Amino acid sequence: MSTLTKSVKLGVATLAIMNVTAVVSLRGLPAEAEYGISSAFYYLFAAIVFLIPTSFVAAELAAMFQDKQGGVFRWVGEAFGKRVGFLAIWLQWVESTIWYPTVLTFGAVSLAFIGMDSTADMSLASNKMYTLVVVLIIYWAATIISLKGMGWVSKVAKVGGLIGTIIPAALLVVLAIIYLASGGKSQMNFDGSFFPDITKLDNLVLASGIFLFYAGMEMTGIHVKEMENPSKNYPKAVFLGAIITVLIFILGTFSLGIIIPQKDINLTQSLLVGFDNYFKYIRMSWLSPIIAIALAFGVLAGVLTWVSGPSKGIFAVGKAGYLPPFMQKSNNIGVQKNILFIQGGIVTILSLLFVIMPSVQSFYQILSQLTVLLYLIMYLLMFAAAIYLRYNMKDAPRPFRLGKRGNGVMWIVSGVGFLGSLLAFVLSFIPPAQISVGSNAVWYAVLFIGCIIVVGAPFVIYAMRKPSWIDKGTQFEPFHWEK
Repeated sequence: MSTLTKSVKLGVATLAIMNVTAVVSLRGLPAEAEYGISSAFYYLFAAIVFLIPTSFVAAELAAMFQDKQGGVFRWVGEAFGKRVGFLAIWLQWVESTIWYPTVLTFGAVSLAFIGMDSTADMSLASNKMYTLVVVLIIYWAATIISLKGMGWVSKVAKVGGLIGTIIPAALLVVLAIIYLASGGKSQMNFDGSFFPDITKLDNLVLASGIFLFYAGMEMTGIHVKEMENPSKNYPKAVFLGAIITVLIFILGTFSLGIIIPQKDINLTQSLLVGFDNYFKYIRMSWLSPIIAIALAFGVLAGVLTWVSGPSKGIFAVGKAGYLPPFMQKSNNIGVQKNILFIQGGIVTILSLLFVIMPSVQSFYQILSQLTVLLYLIMYLLMFAAAIYLRYNMKDAPRPFRLGKRGNGVMWIVSGVGFLGSLLAFVLSFIPPAQISVGSNAVWYAVLFIGCIIVVGAPFVIYAMRKPSWIDKGTQFEPFHWEK
């Protein structure tokens, strides 16, 4: 995203579209198509209890600390101290690192569908070694490019977002309308219940993944000061962006459910299979390789942008004395090279889980669930910090404030966000009924041990820190309680 000059002000529609671009990805649609008509309930529920609260709370915190670096480290650290603040930004970095194999798995599957033989394409997409090799090649290529500087990648990301997400989403919905209007039989039962069967907890696991679909809205909170009359216009932009996002997800999910029977839905392949089926129906199968390339390009452009993104935050915090000097090393153009190499090592190890998991689909699901768990811990800390700071820093200026006076609105919004995140966190541990994940022992072991290791690591690093870790050239503003 380009840096805005002070003379430029964002409009409601502009920020709404920025929010949509930051959040929407088509790779998760098959997971929710499993639920048929009730998927709409999950999308709306998650938007109310997570998407909107995250947007508003992040906007207040971002505006409150607009002149101080650190992001979520600053927000949580001002409330609960440096140790917990370090945990928050650590989770944000590690979560994004674990996310790479899942999004690149989708990219590898997309590339497998470039051929014209759908049976052979599906076979290749299910091949674990093919997926592993493609994931590692693309990821390390992106890392090498990052080390050389990423100034040009912003343009690639914009084009990739348009070609790989927005246009395919619109096309998918148009194809579904053409299919139904011309007499095609819907595979989704629209007479089903809008409300899900909550007595079956294992059916709710895939739905908890919607919270990850909506994650990332805290990033756009930094733009609250770049709007005219933010107290009035920012809420409008949030609601408009949320409505567009929810509509894309619901209509896209329905469009897949219309063309693919529920029993045949596959988390990694069904988006491509859905397009294939629609193109065959309208006798334009030659479009299938084109859409596969477009989706893969969208994934690759996004990964190029994100490979160096989250690591920059923890790099800045690390130079203030929170990471050992080895992790503070940069190359001659200032890129955080050692953090990128460590990040790449983690991605490589996680990708090797292909050897253990029974299928590409189960690997995709377990890493997605671990990502959800780690990101939700960070959000729980953020919501709690927002409430705490209303009392701990009650007189601090808040250019954007939830509620004109008092703390009632903040308690409601953050409280709903906190409880929604906590519910999704608990549900994410339950193995999904729809997917074979192999041994439940492996499922629980990866999630529990993964969480313990990732959450425990920053506390160990914090306890080991030394004064010599502080980069003397770094100016990091002290917390309010240090003055």
